[in-house]
Formats: sequence, C-alpha cells, structure tokens
Amino acid sequence: MKNFFLKVYYLFFPLLCGSIIGLIIADFIDYGTLNKPLLSPPGFLFPIIWSIIYLLLGISYYLFKTNNSCTIKESKIYYTQLGVNLLWSIFFFVFKWRFFSIFWTILLLILVIYLLYLFFQRYKLSGYLNIPYLLWLIFATYLTIGVYILN
Repeated sequence: MKNFFLKVYYLFFPLLCGSIIGLIIADFIDYGTLNKPLLSPPGFLFPIIWSIIYLLLGISYYLFKTNNSCTIKESKIYYTQLGVNLLWSIFFFVFKWRFFSIFWTILLLILVIYLLYLFFQRYKLSGYLNIPYLLWLIFATYLTIGVYILN
C-alpha cells in the first residue's frame, strides 16, 4: 500500500501543485487584456499544456526514482525547479512583476536544462519526457519578454 501512495505522489505531485497555483491566481489572470507577441496561443490552451507538462514531469521523476539510485542532488534540483516554476505564475499574474518574471523564467530554464542533464546521465527516458517542458519554457520565455515589451 505504501508503494501505491508513493507512486501516486511522484506521478501527480506536480499536477496537484500546478492546480493549486491555478486556483490561487485565477482571479488575477489578465492574459486576455494584455498586448501579446506574435504566435501567442489562446488563453484556454495554457491549462491544457501545463497539465500535460506537469504529468510528464511527474512520470519522468517517478521513473527516475524507481530505475536509478536518485541522489539528493537530483531531488533538490527537481523540487527547486518545480518551486521556481510555480512561483512564476504568482510573480507574473498576482504581483504583475513582468520584468522580474523574465529573469525568473531564465532561472527556470537554467534549472530545467540542468535537470535534463542529470536525468539524461542516469536514465535517458526521464530526460526525453521533459523535452516538451524545455521547449515550452523557451516559448514561455519569448512570451514573457514579448508581454513585457508590449505592455
């Protein structure tokens, strides 16, 4: 039974955290009123995309934990990047710190690149599962910079 709860925890923890942040920021989201850069997706796609990314993140970490001897270093980077990820929405939407959010996104990119590096070294599938996350973060950086410049 303990293994079942650990599986559920590892698989769904990022999605649960993202959902909680989504509820916290729901009344502050002003995406529809912002001037957005070219290629900006409609607002309804963000929860769908992030749900997929959070599930992939949870799956990749679960596989990494169960197929390797995960060290404290990988766990720290994993949870740190998740925390940085979750705080971005609060900084950007609640506090409206658009300029600061650019640097926060770059910090997140660095952490995720390092996480992928660590995952690829020990269990490649975990690294591959996070490539969509990395690509989305690159795009999110573009959006964050574009929103700052246009508003």
